[in-house]
Amino acid sequence: MNHSRPTTIVRSVTISCALFLLTFLHVGCDGAKAAAEDHEPINIVATTGMIGDIARHVAGERAEVTVIMGSGTDPHLYRPTRRDMSTLLGADVVFYHGLNLEGRMGEALDRVRGAGRPVYAIAERISSEYLLDEEEEVGEGELPIPDPHLWMDPIRWAMVVDIVAEHLASLDPSGEEDFRANAATYRESLDALHAYAREAVASIPDDRRVLVTAHDAFAYFAERYDIEVLAIQGISTESEAGLRRIEEIVRTVVERQIPAVFTETSVPDRNVLALVEGAKARGHEVRIGGELFSDAMGEAGTYEGTYIGMIDHNVTTIVRALGGEAPERGFQNKLKE
Repeated sequence: MNHSRPTTIVRSVTISCALFLLTFLHVGCDGAKAAAEDHEPINIVATTGMIGDIARHVAGERAEVTVIMGSGTDPHLYRPTRRDMSTLLGADVVFYHGLNLEGRMGEALDRVRGAGRPVYAIAERISSEYLLDEEEEVGEGELPIPDPHLWMDPIRWAMVVDIVAEHLASLDPSGEEDFRANAATYRESLDALHAYAREAVASIPDDRRVLVTAHDAFAYFAERYDIEVLAIQGISTESEAGLRRIEEIVRTVVERQIPAVFTETSVPDRNVLALVEGAKARGHEVRIGGELFSDAMGEAGTYEGTYIGMIDHNVTTIVRALGGEAPERGFQNKLKE
C-alpha cells in the first residue's frame, strides 16, 4: 500500500504552519515600521534649520520636513517670498521659533493661522524662568526683551525637543510612542554635546575667556559655559551698532589682549573687521578666530548643517582660537578640515 500521499499532506501542513508562524513573528517585530510606512507622512514646515532639525529627529519616517530659511539667512530680517507662502499654506503644521526671532514674518504666520493650519511658536512654550532678557532701548524707554537664541544652550534646547514631540503627538496620536522614543534618543545626543562643550570651554585660560562676536546671539552659551561675551550689535540685527560701541569693545580687546574675535555666517562682517582695524591702530594684532553659526546652521546635507554639527563647530572654533584644547575636527570627528 502506498502511504506517500498522507505523508506529503502532513509535510505540507507542517510547512504551511511554519511559514505562517514566521510571517506572524515578522509582522510582530516589524509592526512599528510597517505602521510608519503605511501612515501618510505629516507635512511639517519649520522657519529655521534649528527647528527643522529637531522635527526631523523627533518625527523620523512619520513626517516630511521643509525649512524656509536656509544657510546664512538672518531670521531677524527675513521676509517670506511668494513661494514661502505657498509652502506655509500647504503645511499640515508650522513650527516657528517665536520670541520675535522671525520679526518680519508675523503677517505671513497670521495668514497661515487664518487658513486653519496649526502654527506653533515652540520657544514661547519655555517657562520665562529659563529665558534671558536684554534691556534694549525701545521708543522712549527701556523694556526687557526676551533673548530668542535658546539653541545656543543644548540643555535649554532639549526642552524644545519635548515640546515638538508633544505637538506631533497631538497631530498624530498613533505615532506618540515613536515621537517620545525619538525625542529621548535625541536628548541623549544633546547631553553628549553639552558634556563636550563644558569640558572644552573650561580648558580656555581664564584671561582669554572672552567671546567677541558680531551680534548678541551667545548669551545662553555664555551663561551655560561661564564665558564672557562682548557683542557689537544687540540680540536683533535690526539694531545698528554705533561707533561708540565699537570703540568700547576695541578698548577692551586691547587692554585685555584678547587674541581673537569672531564673525558670523548670517551677519555682515564689516563691524568685526572695523574692530580688528581699530585694535591694530592701537598696537594690538587681533585675528579673526573663525566664522560662527549664530542664527543659521551650515549648508544642508553637511554635518555643520545639523544642530549638533553647528554647536560642535562653534565650540571647537571658539576654544581653539582662544587657546583652549579641542580636537581639530570636533567631538565626533566630523567637522570640515
